[in-house]
Amino acid sequence: MNKDNIFQLIEQQIKSNDIVLYMKGTIHAPKCGFSAIVANIIQELTKDFKNINCTYIDVLCDDDLRQGIKEYTDWPTIPQLYIQEEFIGGCDIVKEMYRNGELKALLLQKFKDIKDN
Repeated sequence: MNKDNIFQLIEQQIKSNDIVLYMKGTIHAPKCGFSAIVANIIQELTKDFKNINCTYIDVLCDDDLRQGIKEYTDWPTIPQLYIQEEFIGGCDIVKEMYRNGELKALLLQKFKDIKDN
C-alpha cells in the first residue's frame, strides 16, 4: 500500500472511532509492555463512560501501517493514542497524564455522557 493510501486508512480509523490506540499486539495479548500499559490505562479510564467507541489496532499485522502511523504523526514509537482525532502521545505521555489526572479530565471534557461513580 502506498503512503497516501496508508494515511487515508489512518485518517478513516481515527475519524470513525472515539479512541484509537495503535499498539503492538491485541488488547488481550499485547506484544509489548508499553502497549499493555497504555491499553490498561484506557480500559480503566473508559469503564465508567457510556457509548465510547474504543478501537485497538495491532500494527504488527501490517508493516505498512506500522511504518505509516509513525510518519503520519512524526512520532517514532508505538503505542500511539488518539482521542477524538487528537494525537495524545505514546506511553510516557499517557502514563504521566494518567498519574496527574489530565487524561481523565480530557476524557470528561470530550465525552459528556459519563456515568461517574
